[in-house]
This record gives sequence, structure tokens and C-alpha cells, in this order.
Amino acid sequence: MIDAVLVLSFGGPERPEDVRPFLENVTRGRGIPPERLDEVVEHYLHFGGVSPLNALNRDIIARLEALLAEEGIDLPVYFGNRNWHPMIEDTVARMRDDGIRDAVVFATSAWAGYSGCRQYHEDIGRARDAVGEGAPHLRKLRQYYDHPLLIGAFADAVEAAAATLPPATRGEARLVFTAHSVPVAADAAAGPAAAGGRLYSRQVAEAARLIAERAGVDEYDLVWQSRSGPPAVPWLEPDIVDHVRALHDRGVPGVLVCPVGFVSDHLEVVWDLDTEAADAAAELGMDFVRAATPGTDPRFPQLVVELLREIRDGAPARRLGHEPQLGSACDGAVCAVQCCVPAARRPART
Repeated sequence: MIDAVLVLSFGGPERPEDVRPFLENVTRGRGIPPERLDEVVEHYLHFGGVSPLNALNRDIIARLEALLAEEGIDLPVYFGNRNWHPMIEDTVARMRDDGIRDAVVFATSAWAGYSGCRQYHEDIGRARDAVGEGAPHLRKLRQYYDHPLLIGAFADAVEAAAATLPPATRGEARLVFTAHSVPVAADAAAGPAAAGGRLYSRQVAEAARLIAERAGVDEYDLVWQSRSGPPAVPWLEPDIVDHVRALHDRGVPGVLVCPVGFVSDHLEVVWDLDTEAADAAAELGMDFVRAATPGTDPRFPQLVVELLREIRDGAPARRLGHEPQLGSACDGAVCAVQCCVPAARRPART
């Protein structure tokens, strides 16, 4: 019997002195050079050393708690992070002390792939191991990239952003979807080889198609952002800033960016899009607007409740897309523990 919900997210610093330790947690074991960390530290300090993510997640949790109460579902909601406080290990220990025995986990990532799905299973396993005896059973809710409520929130955000463009540009601005880039090899490993792998990029493409269709847009682009790591390692391309410049070279007067890969405003959204891409467009004399992420939309807590009801009440899953999640491994209400396993990957460490 489900007795709690755990909202599990990436985490983010909330003070300038948190930034460097947070980034060291994020990049530990990945061979990121110190000078790259120094550069990203400056990005955070540009915003006062505070990521918007924790505050946005607390807002989602408050609205989820209110909706659960409104619908007569008596479940406490807990909050844990992978990389910064409240750390998932501490949260799971508190859940044990509160007498929680069987909780579902809502991850703030809609996607397949290692960092978008599999790593959350590793977070859960690491936290339960750290807590030890009496740790609650934790089941991750399924991927939701094509859930009607998510698609509707994104589509409405696209339409609202388009309405802010100057009338002379609105009809000619290009809709550009963007998501976090990953190494090409990691994307190829996401999903069964028999199905062609690439489940992450295929799901992002499917979500972009569904949003554009709902917003009444026939032509659009899908690009990537926020790559890191050695330049010699191929990542998904093109990059958003390079694409803005390419659009300018084609005579496109404006860009409407939809950050389809993000539930809420990470630093990657407010820096890579609202700062770098917007600045590039301004330098080129192009109009630039960015659609809101869906976490602040009133439908988002309802999405969480619908996913919960799939496992709690046996409610049917609502999906709009044609891409499989990961074959039989991820077609149920609960995400399979062995999903999104790359051919070779070191276990996540914090």
C-alpha cells in the first residue's frame, strides 16, 4: 500500500558558497577539468549563486500537496535531490523515521536515457543502501514525455510566447525546440539495440512533434544545448547558439525557443537560452522569445496525480506518442529498475 510520494530532482545551489561543492558533486568521476568548473561557477554567480530549481520544486510540491488533499488522497510528499540539499539519502532516512514503508518516486525528468532515467534508479538504490535496515520500498513512476498534460502545458506556453513577438515577425519566426545534449554514444545506448536505441533523442523528437502539432505549427527545428566534456567526444548537435546564427544566415527574423527537455528552469535554461542564445539573437538583430517550462503550469501537479493513480488505482495510462518507452521494460506504471542501462557505465557517485 502506497504511503508517500517522493519528488526526486537534480538539485541546485541556493547560496554562492554552495556553487562549487554542488558542481563537484555533479561532475565527480567524469574528468571535467577545473577550468571548466570555474567557468560554470561564474554562470551561477551571474544569478547570485542561486539556481531557480529548488524553489520551483518546492512550489510544485506545495501545489501537489494541495491537489492531493483536494482529491482526498492522504499521502505526505517528500523532497530529495541527487546533487544538493535536501539530499535523497537524508530524505529517505527521514521517511524511514516517519514510518514510511512503500513510496512512489516522481522524478523531474520525463525521459529515457542514463541521466534522465537510469541514474534516478541509482539514486534510489544508493539512498536505500545508505539508510539500511527499515529503508522504505521506493518505486519510480514511469516516463511521461508524451503525457497529454505535459504536451498541453508546453503547447500553451509556445502560443503564449508567440503572442509576445512583434506582429511583423510573428508569422516568420522559427519555432526551435531544445533539450540537453548528451554524448552520441550514450544516446545510442538508450533503449534496446533491437529497437535502434536512441530512445532519449527519439522521445524528445516525438514530444516536439506533439507540441508543434498541438500549437498549430507545421515547421520547426530540434536542436541541443548545454554540452560539456572533451571536444573530441561527439555530442548531439546542432547547438542552440550555432543554430540561431544559422537561422540568421537564412534570413529568419526571429526565434521562438521551447525548452522541451526541461520540466523547470534549470541554470541551463536561464543561462544557455535566456542569456547566451538571447544575446546571440540580439547581436544579430533577431527577435527572441522563450516559452515557459511546464512545472509552473497548474496542470503539472495533476500530471503527477495521474501517474500516481496508474499504480495506486490501476487507472489507464494516458499517452499521445507513438515511440515505445523501452519496450516491455517500461510500458507499465512503474519504471523498470533495469531500464536505460548503457553498455558500459560507472555507477553514479556523490
